Amino acid sequence: MAAQPILQISYSLANIENAVHQFWQYAHQYQVFAFSGDMGAGKTTFITALCHYLKVEDTVSSPTFSLINEYTFQQNGIAKKIYHMDWYRLKDADEAIDAGVEDTILRTDCYSIVEWPEKAIELLPKKHLWVSIANNGDNERTMNVWVKD
Repeated sequence: MAAQPILQISYSLANIENAVHQFWQYAHQYQVFAFSGDMGAGKTTFITALCHYLKVEDTVSSPTFSLINEYTFQQNGIAKKIYHMDWYRLKDADEAIDAGVEDTILRTDCYSIVEWPEKAIELLPKKHLWVSIANNGDNERTMNVWVKD
């Protein structure tokens, strides 16, 4: 990515709640978050921590096999939805469209969180956050966040 990230956070499991808080202070104004990173980088772990931070009422789990998980939380007294998607098993954008991904990711009344967005990057809306997580070893992670528009 050419431009400087708008947000960079280093964290470990011991202080992931602080990282989630920092992320959400900026991210809540966007509808789509595209999480990129190697296998085992901590994408699902961070998203789970984010859902716990938001007090999601549902059980949070990886949607690797279901493709899309739907969660609910309260935002300013209003029930909001999060669509947590994992595109790792997708072959291409056509398969994603057939699975209904396009319908959820284009909604403006909810949040969409996508793991492995590279599998169908052309389906991401013009404006979204691109979040890259790198494993630095010793349980340390670095998150870089860019605005894509």
